Amino acid sequence: MLWLARVRTMERRLAAILAADVVGYSRLMEQDEAATFECLRRIRTELVEPTVAQHRGRIFKLLGDGLLAEFGSALDAVECAAAIQRGMRDANREGPDARRIEWRIGMHVGEVIVEGDDLHGEAVNIAARLQELAEPRGICVSRRVMELARQKVAVGFEFRGEERLKNIAEAVGVFAVRLDGAMTKQSPPLPDKPSIAVMPFANLSADPQQDYFADGVVEEITMALSRLAWLFVIARNSSFAYKDRTLDVKQVGRELGVRYLLQGSVRKSKNRLRVAGQLVDTSTGANLWADHFDGYAEDIFDLTDQVTARVVGVVAPKLEQAEVERTRRKPTENLDAYDHFIRGMAGYHLWTKEGNAEALTHFRRAIELDTNFASAYGMAARCYAQRKAAGWDSDRAAEIAETIVLARRATLLGKGDALALCTAGFALAWVAGEVEEGAAFIERALALNPNLAWGWLTSGWVKTWLGEPEIAVEHLARAMRFSPQDPHMISMQSAAACAHFFLGHYDEALSSAEMAVREQPDYGFPRFIAAASAALAGRPEAAQKAMSRLRQLMPNLRVSNMNELIPLRRSADLDRLAEGMRKAGLPE
Repeated sequence: MLWLARVRTMERRLAAILAADVVGYSRLMEQDEAATFECLRRIRTELVEPTVAQHRGRIFKLLGDGLLAEFGSALDAVECAAAIQRGMRDANREGPDARRIEWRIGMHVGEVIVEGDDLHGEAVNIAARLQELAEPRGICVSRRVMELARQKVAVGFEFRGEERLKNIAEAVGVFAVRLDGAMTKQSPPLPDKPSIAVMPFANLSADPQQDYFADGVVEEITMALSRLAWLFVIARNSSFAYKDRTLDVKQVGRELGVRYLLQGSVRKSKNRLRVAGQLVDTSTGANLWADHFDGYAEDIFDLTDQVTARVVGVVAPKLEQAEVERTRRKPTENLDAYDHFIRGMAGYHLWTKEGNAEALTHFRRAIELDTNFASAYGMAARCYAQRKAAGWDSDRAAEIAETIVLARRATLLGKGDALALCTAGFALAWVAGEVEEGAAFIERALALNPNLAWGWLTSGWVKTWLGEPEIAVEHLARAMRFSPQDPHMISMQSAAACAHFFLGHYDEALSSAEMAVREQPDYGFPRFIAAASAALAGRPEAAQKAMSRLRQLMPNLRVSNMNELIPLRRSADLDRLAEGMRKAGLPE
């Protein structure tokens, strides 16, 4: 009972936690290791540490290029973070770009567990996750911090939405701190016609004189586009508010209320100038067009006119084409087929045996109505994948055969359809065991649409099976970031559990698996991973509990046939899983 006595005497307290991390530290170290390290050391010693102390805080952990600090109040923590970022803003005006240090800061208030000088618990984890959401030179805080500090501190708070943070059960209200003290206005609505902002062009030359040329090109292009009556163009002054700032195109699109951004750069080499440009859809972050134009420095005014004419000549038709595609974009021209497809998606997202059967019925009906509907084939194949994962499959051989037919048809018809490719690729890998081929289709899907959360999710699964769990964890983090409220969070958590298991992170694997179980108690796969993780983590009670329910959900599962449930390519991974399942009590 000694362990119980320790638990009862464990010290807990409320604290405001500040988490800070340097943006792009690895890249900076690559460019100039010694200078970057010295710069970080100096900033910690001369700015961060004294600022924390002045606001009655203490740094309780250094994490390479990051740190964690504790404060007695949210007000002290917010004022400290604001002072650090203001101090960094002044410091960064001094050194060359390659040596600039930019911090992201996140903060949360909550209960912490005290272990000597160290702190643990959800408050620390949430602060660290909020730091990851902050902009470079920015601060993100939870709703609790905002409510405690907003009436007492000279900064503003902008609501960024409810976010699902990794390994945190409930969504967290996220607010960005605005150092000017003003609440950011609501994002303007999109105009009823195509809208664009021409952003300041970056000067990539060593010659600061080219700043004037870059600004002149932007002004000329803005004026030329403004002459097109069918186009809404943001004024130059609003665009130039973003000069010398790291841009998140989706955020800029929201703040300016435009669907498209034109970005560019200027580079001088001897007497030649190169102007590059790209057109970006702010709703997806996708590049619609990119090109460059070359000329001679002595003809700078003529070059401005030439670049303006060529950019406008290309961009205007591209915008028209993008708008036509956007308004016409439907996965099928058969509206009845599309209606069945949407109904099928609703059933699939229920994650129940009945919902799965209903979804299959609708996807099959969509295929009958439109035999070229690639995404319907892909989602029908995905239904069989869901059936296998949950233990709902009845005739394994027949379902594998049907999955292969549907997935092959989806990839044949959907060569340019990212959804069809990633769903079909996953079904081939998971149900049919064709992991390498499935992975190739998923990679093609991500090349078509790098913002597709399902693409990153399915990639996370197959990378784990192929023996690349480190990459899997990275891809799954992207999936969760792209779609933090996704109905497939159950699958994301299960995949994360699987990847962490094969990395030997058994406690983290168990935590992710248990979150998936809480979301859907009748989903078999996360209990499978939970049982093995708990067993190898030395937690026999948790292992037995997971195994007991797993045996009810998947009564035919054995150590000898579990490779049918998870198509691992490395024998060492299969051996590790078998060891965990034996310890958890799965029969041979």
